[in-house]
Amino acid sequence: MTAETFNPVQHTHNSNKSEGHTLMKTLPLLVGLSALSLASSAFAWDYVLLDTDKPAQNQQITSKQLGVKTDKPFTITLRTLHGGRQEGVSIVEIDNGTMKLSVVPTRGMNVLQASVGDVRMGWDSPVKDVVNPAFIELNGRGGLGWLEGFNELVARCGYEWVGHPGMDNGELLTLHGRAANIPASKVTLHIDEKPPYAISLKGELKEQAFKKVDFSVQTELVTEPGSTRFSLNDTLTNNGDYPKEYQALYHSNFSTPFLEQGARFEAPV
Repeated sequence: MTAETFNPVQHTHNSNKSEGHTLMKTLPLLVGLSALSLASSAFAWDYVLLDTDKPAQNQQITSKQLGVKTDKPFTITLRTLHGGRQEGVSIVEIDNGTMKLSVVPTRGMNVLQASVGDVRMGWDSPVKDVVNPAFIELNGRGGLGWLEGFNELVARCGYEWVGHPGMDNGELLTLHGRAANIPASKVTLHIDEKPPYAISLKGELKEQAFKKVDFSVQTELVTEPGSTRFSLNDTLTNNGDYPKEYQALYHSNFSTPFLEQGARFEAPV
């Protein structure tokens, strides 16, 4: 599996916290690591997996069901976890025929893990459950409550702030912001009808408080059947009628076999 760097792109900024545009201006964020409704089109299959207007249902979509003939059959599965603090968590599992990915809509569309055969990208957190944000108090532990659910390969951080806990104008800014604990309001799946049959999983995150923040983030994970790559492509929009600072971080976490003696990190710079 390969990984690429990401660079936040924004037209104007003047501090560590960049000032977002007002009135629906968008910020593209690019990071490389990338009842069910069906709407048919000439070029793709489109599904709504989760929506605030519909009850969640376990579902599975396969290349065989779609009549796609490929050397690497793929499967996308939506299921709900039960038991302990992971009760009610939705998880989307993508098996592209070579690589397996797990994405957690209930936890900010975070990438829980990825694997190719016996090789896993991820780490061994003491937090074993996929914790529902409803059971996490971000203000707890002196602002370190975020750690109670931290076990993902890629965790989104932001969007009002990132970094370590601290006071800012009388407000406690908790560890890494709220992004990783914002459940997606809507999750859609898009599969191209033509080779290479790209698979795109999209989610909508909303960070909102009256007169404080009105961000929406469109997340996207893209992979292809048989590929050992995926990309994350996110767009942040300030929907407020006022300027608003933002920060974004992709907390990427690796363990064995990547971080062992003799390992090297290579990336385009």
